[in-house]
Amino acid sequence: MKFIETIKNVYKIEELRNRIILTLGLLLVYRFGAQVVLPGIDAARLTEFAGKFDDGGIGGLLNAFTGGAFANASIFALGIMPYISASIVVQLMQIAVPYLQKLQKEGESGRKKINQITRWLTIGICLVQAPSYLAGLPALGVPQEAFVMGQSVMFYVSSISILVTGCIFAMWLGEKITDKGIGNGISILIMVGIIARLPLTFAQEFASRVLESNGGLIMILIELVIWFVIILLSIMLVMAVRKIPVQYARRTASGSYEKNVFGARQFIPLKLNASGVMPIIFAQAIMFVPSAVASLSESELAQTIRANFSDIFGLWYNVVFAILIIIFTYFYTAITVPTNKMADDLKRSGGFIPGIKPGTETAEYLDRIMSQITFPGSIFLALIAIFPAFVVKILGIQQGWALFYGGTSLLIMVGVAIDTMQQINSYLLNRHYDGLMKSGKNRKAVA
Repeated sequence: MKFIETIKNVYKIEELRNRIILTLGLLLVYRFGAQVVLPGIDAARLTEFAGKFDDGGIGGLLNAFTGGAFANASIFALGIMPYISASIVVQLMQIAVPYLQKLQKEGESGRKKINQITRWLTIGICLVQAPSYLAGLPALGVPQEAFVMGQSVMFYVSSISILVTGCIFAMWLGEKITDKGIGNGISILIMVGIIARLPLTFAQEFASRVLESNGGLIMILIELVIWFVIILLSIMLVMAVRKIPVQYARRTASGSYEKNVFGARQFIPLKLNASGVMPIIFAQAIMFVPSAVASLSESELAQTIRANFSDIFGLWYNVVFAILIIIFTYFYTAITVPTNKMADDLKRSGGFIPGIKPGTETAEYLDRIMSQITFPGSIFLALIAIFPAFVVKILGIQQGWALFYGGTSLLIMVGVAIDTMQQINSYLLNRHYDGLMKSGKNRKAVA
């Protein structure tokens, strides 16, 4: 009943209703585009090629992020990942490039310029990835008969143009969802692409367990219970915070601060996992390198390295992957949580942490606390990231379905879902008294 009442409240708020409808419409356009095959490729001959990505692996991971567009040789085959890569590069460059640091401090105008730089860099990345993708199709298993007009120069020019345009259009859809819809558009596009693969992978796991008498319904039930537990743990990781108590001096009518007279106690929430899924994305990008480099040599050592780092469910892959995640968690937290700025802002607003002097000591204290909570957060993040390997080896779960038991896929779904729900809740609470509670009267809608 509470859920039904919440849905009714959502429908009553015209602005929220329109935003949700717009978001769903743009997502429908994105999913439609993921099924449109590139001109010059026979879609009927891609069945075997698409089937190679159903069992997980690195290709399955790329296919999951594009919602199946990668295996469909779709106009959205590159997905939104070039934009994500460009955003990461620009974010890292802000540490070392003075011009970008200056733009970051200019507020809204600087943010617009940084976004423009990110868009141009996205086009540059697409111009590298698009021909690589097209050239790799035959090696990945697309038969020559699938290329209706052959792999001519005209085919490459037209297909590269379409792939670049498809990525830019997907980026535009994401930005429109952010501005006019609900939630973070880019993240929602990735989440929808991941979820699109969920029914098929679960159906394959169900068929393997039940129809082939490989554990039956009991194993399906056990898998679902474990899956829900992992989701709950992921929610705890995303939501967990360490509250640092802050005391603010009470101001007099003249605007000065009264000594020894204090206002209400507040808190600074420091997130257990302040870096989100970025350490996993960074580590995942690095994990592609050993296999690619080893493929250049025919030596026995190179082939061993290639075999170990091509199996995303293997022992050495996951050991190195977990270590990289822990390292990148500390690195990304250090560059995204400005403890010095937090301490300066706190001092300017007349606030202080009880027992800690304002200024440098406060910054050092916040930095020390962040280091302490980042360690368990990074360990937890690494364990969730490599958990798919455990369920494959221990429970014998199919690799495609196992990808939903952790890693980037699960954390993106959980993080985006929580962020979107919080935005919807803010609309409800702004327009209703206790809009999400069992009791309370609805406010009149604000014009």
